[in-house]
Amino acid sequence: MRFLEDPPAASPLHATPALKAVAAPPDRLAAPDKAAMDAHLARSRYGEFTLTEAIRPGWQLDVVPHAGYRHDSYVDPRTGSRLPALIAAVSSEDLFDTFLELLAPLGETCDVVLESSHECSHGHIDHTREDVERLVLESVLWEYEDLLLNDGCTGIAVLHPELSLEVQLDEHKLLVVYAPSRLPFEKILKGRGLMRDDRMRFVSQGEHLHTSHARHVRQFAELAGRLGAG
Repeated sequence: MRFLEDPPAASPLHATPALKAVAAPPDRLAAPDKAAMDAHLARSRYGEFTLTEAIRPGWQLDVVPHAGYRHDSYVDPRTGSRLPALIAAVSSEDLFDTFLELLAPLGETCDVVLESSHECSHGHIDHTREDVERLVLESVLWEYEDLLLNDGCTGIAVLHPELSLEVQLDEHKLLVVYAPSRLPFEKILKGRGLMRDDRMRFVSQGEHLHTSHARHVRQFAELAGRLGAG
């Protein structure tokens, strides 16, 4: 997906959104000592917002994490047509429940794409499963909450099998929705107490670090196997 303020990308639906990290200006690159950096990486809470273990903002704090959402659009690089989108940052204690609630408008059956960058220096590998009962999918995903929330190399996209409807929980642990009508999804976000701010920036748009562990590689393989995703 390509958002209005981001560089072009020729990705189809279900691709990780192109919210890329940017380098800090040269005059701001003074490195902290080890103790200060360790303390920075250990910090997960910013005001009332708590990050998962998957990602940390860079030392310079180009973007201070906070909850909220904004309107955006996917722009087809070939035709220039636009598909409305929502991007949301949700505090970790509410993130998984909000993700599952956003799946309801997709209907009873959906397609799933698991995205892994565990062994990729660039991009990610997709594992796809079509025609999954949504309630069955949700039951399986509950067993892998740790992976989906705390692994900075795992993302998931759930799609309507026929319509242009998609919900992502990406590697940055942002929620991204693509839909001709934002209304049913926006109602869910507002019901969760999230405020709209179309000038909002996300942690992925500043310097940031992804984290992963060996257990997450194993969990990802297990999840792909459980879903029959190849």
